[in-house]
Amino acid sequence: MPGKTLDARRKGGDSEKITINLGYVDLGQVDLLVQEGFYSNRTDFIRTAIRNQLDRHDEAVRQSIIRHQLELGLRHYHRAELEAAVAARQVLHIQVLGLAIIDADVSPELARAAIGSLHVLGALHAGPAVKAALADRIH
Repeated sequence: MPGKTLDARRKGGDSEKITINLGYVDLGQVDLLVQEGFYSNRTDFIRTAIRNQLDRHDEAVRQSIIRHQLELGLRHYHRAELEAAVAARQVLHIQVLGLAIIDADVSPELARAAIGSLHVLGALHAGPAVKAALADRIH
């Protein structure tokens, strides 16, 4: 269902917070570049550095996405879609690189009935009960 996948990298405002540890000298160099106006802040520097590394490995990432049959971007699973899968006796094997969202109105029982496996590289947004119900299926 690639048609329902959105490019999460291009969508502004939605992001996941991470924490990194840097050595004092590296951090000082980042601060110097910010002070000199090369970057607006530390986050801008780190985001740019990460994107540069991702661009550097772009071909390897593309091949891995194809090899692992991952949906790229933002993938939203609505209750109606999961109910349709159950009605058709289909089990979904979800593989997303980016952000996977399972709607808040999806019950744990429906999630278990519709989803056979869940592999998300990035972030999964689902209610705690749904995550608990799928815990043995999350890779």
